[in-house]
Amino acid sequence: MSDILTIGDKEIKNRLFIGTGKFPDKAMIKMVLEESKASVVTVALRRIDMKSSNENILDYIPEGCIVMTNTSGARNAKEAIRIARLAKASGAGNWVKIEVITDNKYLLPDNEETIKATETLSKEGFIVLAYMNPDLIVARRLVRAGASAIMPLGSPIGSNRGFKTEEIVKIMASEIKAPIIVDAGIGKPSDAARCMEIGCEAVLVNTAIATAEDPVSMAKAFSGAVVAGRLAYTSGMGRATEQANASSPLTGFLR
Repeated sequence: MSDILTIGDKEIKNRLFIGTGKFPDKAMIKMVLEESKASVVTVALRRIDMKSSNENILDYIPEGCIVMTNTSGARNAKEAIRIARLAKASGAGNWVKIEVITDNKYLLPDNEETIKATETLSKEGFIVLAYMNPDLIVARRLVRAGASAIMPLGSPIGSNRGFKTEEIVKIMASEIKAPIIVDAGIGKPSDAARCMEIGCEAVLVNTAIATAEDPVSMAKAFSGAVVAGRLAYTSGMGRATEQANASSPLTGFLR
């Protein structure tokens, strides 16, 4: 049985999406993407410099990777829309992760402003992936607004605290037809595997890879965990029970 993730008109070969912030240098980003075989990479507009031959981050992204601009720094829908349009005009393509944050302490996304930005940009032909606070009703509204995928946070961005929103995200994965991609806070490969085991379509990881002692090896670990978790989900895991069930029946033993 084929198990292909399609977003917009693109088939995604690797369900691990990787962010480009916090790496010690751009050469490290290239190694991480190549070794992990990532299909989608996120880039903040402020790290794109089309006029410089030395500092343009796009030069460090392997051919074939889908570049998805995120609207990091946007405080409302209007600013997010402007960032997306500027990125597209700069040659970064029409994939955009809508990220609207008005909360400076916990950096939690503003769901209402995200819906507004999604509606406008999807009508303009953008492939919109919407970063949001996990909420089933909001997810449905984002899909109606034109979102190609929904990106609920796992825990506060950059925290490495893990998959703290599992119960709500599990409901979303079972009820929302658009791909659910967990973003933010994923700290360990086991967190990523758990996201996949409950039916999420992909995960986006940045801080846990970029701040590891060996980012390249950590990226490979995350990539393997995503594959394992997805295979576990599609294989149909056995039902958990409260009582023990012997693997080898004891009835008639030594008779």
